[in-house]
Amino acid sequence: MAKMIKIAQTGDLAPATGKVVEAEGLRIALFHVDGAFAAIDNTCPHRGGPLGEGKLTGEIVTCPWHGARFNVRTGAVMGPPARAGVRSLTVRVEGDDVLVELD
Repeated sequence: MAKMIKIAQTGDLAPATGKVVEAEGLRIALFHVDGAFAAIDNTCPHRGGPLGEGKLTGEIVTCPWHGARFNVRTGAVMGPPARAGVRSLTVRVEGDDVLVELD
């Protein structure tokens, strides 16, 4: 059964930035985009790069290892060399807490 897990506070991320957070043994890339938060799996499917450390341009993050690009809201792959997207996680803000839904 899915549950909501606190992974950050709203003040932890400046607008237009991302970071890697850990929850329940998972590494999650959390982003602050246009006043909202988005979360995807942190691991790039191409070669395992840390997406939370990538450059964020709008809602597109670029993997710092080989340049694959992903939409941080949907997880869809937006540019090579990756061919597959990453899992997008449901995010909810309650007060100052940022929560993600995990299985």
